[in-house]
Amino acid sequence: MARKTPIERYRNVGIMAHIDAGKTTTTERVLFYTGVSHKIGEVHDGAATMDWMEQEQERGITITSAATTCFWSGMDKQYPEHRI
Repeated sequence: MARKTPIERYRNVGIMAHIDAGKTTTTERVLFYTGVSHKIGEVHDGAATMDWMEQEQERGITITSAATTCFWSGMDKQYPEHRI
């Protein structure tokens, strides 16, 4: 089966940072703005999509790493001075 999107247009993104730097918050925004989730999950409410373990939701912290897929069609738009 042929690809619909050329491999040159794919991006793999990893988010790593110190504790309480906003990794989960950033991930929640990416999922929301790309249409994967219909509500921005708040970490302090225990509603973050990527924090799926009960202990993560109760404590408001991320314990395990997670992977997800999202699609973004922003290449069709012009963003001066930004490279995506």
